[in-house]
Amino acid sequence: MFATNICRPTFQARRQSVAVLWQRLLPPSYKILNYQRCINVLTNIPPKHRKCSTFVFRVQYTGHSSISRTYAQPLENHIITPLNCVPRRFYQQNSSGVLNSKNKTRQWIFAVGLGSVVCLYIGWYKMKTEICSCDEQCHDVGEQSKGKSLTLQEAINKSRDLATRIKDETGSPGLAISVSVDGKEIWSEGLGYADVENRVPCSADTVLRIASISKSISMVAVAKQLEAGTLDLDKPVQHYVPNFPEKKVDGKKVTITTRHLVSHLGGIRHYHTSIASQEDTKPTKTNTSDKKTNKETEKKSNTESVTAREPELTKKEYYISDHYDSVTKSMNLFKDDPLVHEPGTKYLYTSHGFTLLSAVIEAVAKTPFDKLMKEYFVQMGMESTFLDENTPLIYNRGRHYMKDKNGRLINTPYVDLSYKWAGGGFLSSTRDLIKFGHVMLYSYQHDTIDQSGQSSKVTTKNSKVIKRSNQGDEKANIPGFLKKDSVQLLWEPVDKTKCDWDKFGYYGMGWAVVPQGENFGQCHHSDHIVSHTGGAVGGSSALLIKPKKCDSEKGGQPKGIVVAMIVNMTGVGLYKTAVKIAKLFEEVST
Repeated sequence: MFATNICRPTFQARRQSVAVLWQRLLPPSYKILNYQRCINVLTNIPPKHRKCSTFVFRVQYTGHSSISRTYAQPLENHIITPLNCVPRRFYQQNSSGVLNSKNKTRQWIFAVGLGSVVCLYIGWYKMKTEICSCDEQCHDVGEQSKGKSLTLQEAINKSRDLATRIKDETGSPGLAISVSVDGKEIWSEGLGYADVENRVPCSADTVLRIASISKSISMVAVAKQLEAGTLDLDKPVQHYVPNFPEKKVDGKKVTITTRHLVSHLGGIRHYHTSIASQEDTKPTKTNTSDKKTNKETEKKSNTESVTAREPELTKKEYYISDHYDSVTKSMNLFKDDPLVHEPGTKYLYTSHGFTLLSAVIEAVAKTPFDKLMKEYFVQMGMESTFLDENTPLIYNRGRHYMKDKNGRLINTPYVDLSYKWAGGGFLSSTRDLIKFGHVMLYSYQHDTIDQSGQSSKVTTKNSKVIKRSNQGDEKANIPGFLKKDSVQLLWEPVDKTKCDWDKFGYYGMGWAVVPQGENFGQCHHSDHIVSHTGGAVGGSSALLIKPKKCDSEKGGQPKGIVVAMIVNMTGVGLYKTAVKIAKLFEEVST
């Protein structure tokens, strides 16, 4: 190539009447390109291509437009044929002194072609990578979001912060929490005070009111009777409790079954605004056959039940202080009241319905309900779970609080919960509640193996009665406290029900159930959760279980997360906080 300070000349070769083409001659071995050198270049054209006589050469130095020379000379034996006249071709002089353009042209074409191919390939590969990696990137993001990225201590710190928030936001004096993963308690703590006046700190061993979680624990007795074959869910309750009166809706006789009771479908009312209002809703003999009057009564009862749910814990039936010696006597509170709706048609959450359920259990077990439940507490290892009785000494029992009209903390009035043992009359600690969660989770995930080595399935007769099955050899497989199919039955969502504390959930049998999945694409995704919450005078609670998918293992630990929370304050919602805490511990790296 020329040095940078040498101008590059451009030559125009013309035949007498035919314009040939522009040529650029760049001899690399000469610094000066003159007229004589141009003649020498043309004389090297092979003789077989020499067919013309005269050429005119115009030499113009690039960058010096004013310098231009034109030469005319007969060259009888020289010609540049069209094959050699490639526009703006770059020439290179070979070892023999002849300028060789073919090799340079081929190299140039090859370089351009190769560059084009490389550019096209790069563009294609980039486009393919962007398109094909979309799903992979989304999958990776999903895996990272679901991945285990927290240490145990980080999960505990974040959970403690969540628990402190709900305690502070609601002004609760004390809060207890326990969390277990795969059957092992990994974090338990108390915040605030179990007894404000005496400055007694709250802990995971503090015994407090668990309210409606009592319903879930009472379902153990129902499952036991189903397994024993002594209880039929679809027989009328009067078959077991004859003193419960027959009911009519719109003048038509209706049937309440145990299946209705365990899923809040029986139409039995919840708490009244006042105990005195019960007298106003009792049907009279002259009106029971009048359909119009019954419709008005049903509408009134329904409205009363709905309004009763609004202030809820201000209802006077929460503050009953009379003691009931038996569940049969406690039915006197509601047994003569009309039904809110026809059984099996609508969902209406009711603690009184579980009082009737406890009477059914008592009849089939032939044992007082309170004694039966105390036996189950012992068998399940729940040493800090009791009936909420005032007279017995219960160690670690905390005090219960509420707020007055000015928002100041006060002690709750004395209440006697003997009228609703099954519906909300138990005391417990968070450590005991996660033990109960382990019992349910283990039973849900482990089959019992009989002596023949076959899985002992719990079967139903027309989906009505769970039959007794052999417990099997404990050495071959440690049995659950309940049969696997029994727990599956309890944790199965029931049609026409809903979950009051999770809008994506349903009610099963004594448990709220959130099925896994999503209703619409790219919208809310629900994890499989079974739970129950509770609200009592001076107490609020939540018990949450998130089962993991696993194969049944002989003697293995239950797989899943259990979260239990209790506060000694009226009207505190804990469920959402429990869900967040469970998700945090799902992210803990093992």
